[in-house]
Amino acid sequence: MTASTTGTKRQRVFAALEVPSIVAVPAVLVACAVNGVQAAAGLTLLLVVLCVGLFLASYEASRPALRQVMPTATLAGLAAAGRILFAPIPDVKPVSAITIVAGATLGRREGFMVGALAALVSNFFFGQGVWTPWQMYAWGLVGYLGGVLGEHGLLERRGALYLYGFLSALMYGAILNGWYVIGYVEPITWPAIVAAYAAGLPWDCLHGAATVGFLAAIWVPWGARIRHAVAKYGL
Repeated sequence: MTASTTGTKRQRVFAALEVPSIVAVPAVLVACAVNGVQAAAGLTLLLVVLCVGLFLASYEASRPALRQVMPTATLAGLAAAGRILFAPIPDVKPVSAITIVAGATLGRREGFMVGALAALVSNFFFGQGVWTPWQMYAWGLVGYLGGVLGEHGLLERRGALYLYGFLSALMYGAILNGWYVIGYVEPITWPAIVAAYAAGLPWDCLHGAATVGFLAAIWVPWGARIRHAVAKYGL
């Protein structure tokens, strides 16, 4: 068996595991919260790390050329820099918008990578911790779903694009709030869960409104340039 054949099989295995790993994270998170699992924080963190690691391994197994890596790395860097630049304004960040553009123009896996790497890199400024894998997963998921919707032409209308932009921020907030409940709320009760999500909702809505604003500003110019580069260089 040649190295090329082995690499292709690895890539297929990783690709087949992408969706199950993504779905497993919120499913286990909810199951642990509902059933009051004692080791829920450690278990869900391990699952998130495995999910993010799977995507990193999948991307590496695809053996992308340098010209394919550059757009992903550039957008991840811009998203990280934008998060740092807007640090003084809580929850007004361009990360989700840039991640959605990346997924829609470069593909679902690249969208996940941009979101995950943006969280990892920017946290060298904000501080690394157990929250980093959760942020990597949540922003990666925003980009991944943006890629799925883009592949099916569901983001072509501005209304649909802005709706997903707003909902993606709520989804990001729901995941991070879920991690907070699992890790810090004791005992976990429905009133405690509702209180935690209610406290975060205004900030999640602000994140959503900011994402819509950033999408309105960058969707057309950035999207056109990225698609031009994709067509020109065969990315």
